Amino acid sequence: MSTDFIFTIVYFLLCVCLVYPPTEFVSAGLTIPALFSGYLGVEIEDFIQYHIRKSCLYLFIFSLLPLGYIVLYFLLESSNDWLLFGSDYEFWRILTTVSLMLPALAFLQIYFWAKNDFVDHPTIKNIAKFSTAENDWKALKSDIDIEFRRIDKVSIQTSAIIKIVATDNWLMKVTPLSIFLVNQGDATLTVTEAQTYQMSHLNNSNTQYLNIEVKSGVNGVKPFTIRINASDFTYLKDRVSRATVTIMPNVRFHKTIVEQFVDVFKETISENPIYETNQELENCIGCLQAEPTIKLQKLCQDIEEDRCTPCNCKPMWCTDCLGKWFASRQDSQQRDRWLSSKCTCPMCRARFCLLDVCLVRQVED
Repeated sequence: MSTDFIFTIVYFLLCVCLVYPPTEFVSAGLTIPALFSGYLGVEIEDFIQYHIRKSCLYLFIFSLLPLGYIVLYFLLESSNDWLLFGSDYEFWRILTTVSLMLPALAFLQIYFWAKNDFVDHPTIKNIAKFSTAENDWKALKSDIDIEFRRIDKVSIQTSAIIKIVATDNWLMKVTPLSIFLVNQGDATLTVTEAQTYQMSHLNNSNTQYLNIEVKSGVNGVKPFTIRINASDFTYLKDRVSRATVTIMPNVRFHKTIVEQFVDVFKETISENPIYETNQELENCIGCLQAEPTIKLQKLCQDIEEDRCTPCNCKPMWCTDCLGKWFASRQDSQQRDRWLSSKCTCPMCRARFCLLDVCLVRQVED
């Protein structure tokens, strides 16, 4: 195998790691945003301007990759007259010309973007589509920056170079060269496809990704697609409550281990005695939405050292929340023992097992 071929493969792999950095590069800080953080600034202080600067930086660095190959090849070549007298003179002449033109074209593109306060940048153009007589693109840009600084925003890193950001009024897909966005008030999210991948055949673990098409009711705003892990879908859906979310009939969500356990949890406790009460109950303190449906009362006859203890709390939890709480307190490496394991009451820390979990039935006085 020739040294030229080995050099080409190594340089190609380095370029791939630079364009699409793996986890190891990200952890080591060997990414373009990390290496040029001094130029880019802080994202949370000026979100839109940060990503405009980042897009210019990405474009210019990407344009230098072919030229970097030629320069390194020249420095490592034992004979320095290969460009002038090599047998592949015509090939290298064309490659060198193209590699010099790319940075020049990138510089011109950045120059045209920068004119008039980046008004022709793709990100600013996308924001300007939502401008009105009351709010021009500068006002909208300022609103987005303010909303991004709030702690209740949702930011999901879907890949090494793409992330999804949801603020109070906006849903954005951040890419290396632009930001695609929609206003939640007129946005429609359609879950078009679910893809499940088996991660390990040893423990039957798998993961599911959803393809979501995002459309805006504003004329001229092109739809875009986001791809997220199914486990992040509920998190995102709760944050974009103002948008219309539609799930196609052919999409089947893969249940996580906890969700599967909650189903078995419900089936198991349905065989326990019913707890009747005439108390006026408030909403579940876990989700604050459903009515409490669970009362813990010692019914088992265990005589173990860590035996169950009475719980004096009134019904305060729904079945889903208590099932998730029970699962969260178990050893993830011993899932086959979850049903026979014990847990503590979230409030008074009384120990209980599944035999002590009773469904609630309200009766009149």
